[in-house]
Amino acid sequence: MTAKDKLPRMVPNGAQPRQNARESWRIFGIMAEFVEATERLNEIRPAVSIFGSARTPADHLYYMLAEKIARQLSDAGFSVISGGGPGVMEAANKGAYFGKSPSIGLNIQLPMEQKANPYQDISQTFQHFFARKFMFVKFASAYVVLPGGFGTLDELLEAMTLIQTGKSRRIPIILVHKAFWQGLIDWFKDRLVAEGMIKSADLDLIQLIDEPEEVVEAIFKHYETRGFLPLPGEHELMLNL
Repeated sequence: MTAKDKLPRMVPNGAQPRQNARESWRIFGIMAEFVEATERLNEIRPAVSIFGSARTPADHLYYMLAEKIARQLSDAGFSVISGGGPGVMEAANKGAYFGKSPSIGLNIQLPMEQKANPYQDISQTFQHFFARKFMFVKFASAYVVLPGGFGTLDELLEAMTLIQTGKSRRIPIILVHKAFWQGLIDWFKDRLVAEGMIKSADLDLIQLIDEPEEVVEAIFKHYETRGFLPLPGEHELMLNL
């Protein structure tokens, strides 16, 4: 490689300012996404965010579990938030939709477009994953996580990281269906804790529960000495997520 080959490629005259201007204007679009979603969701508390695979058919155990859990949460007074798509997300919205409290779908625009499920009282669409993830955390009094893939794991670990690092208030994080999750928890213990990557107390953030009734009970137990809404100090914390 010659010295000439190492030189940066020249940007056509005027192209860089145009590109910079487009990047700057995108920031306003991101801000608008945050503002619109926050205004639409501000009245839905208390709420529980439910996660799980988009690939789960309606006759699958995980789908039926999600629908039952969401229905019980909705009838108990919790709005239910899901990703708004198919599979477990649809089951969560469906259960809440036929319950007493609102069903919310936070949809995402994808290259292979995700189709919004029809069981949403409030449907909000996002272009940016990070804005959508912020809403899941900001408005949740609990996380209920059913079996899923990379997206589900991403949401789970995001919440755990925010709580572990003190950037978010502590809420119940419930993993449903022990048979699916136990191997991951064992790996956390055998590798992350054993090798000092996390503290053993960090695993106390997680509960493994199989029965829908026990999911609802665990959430109420967490809040039995306080209200579901953030306390003043927690509210200030959530403003700086």
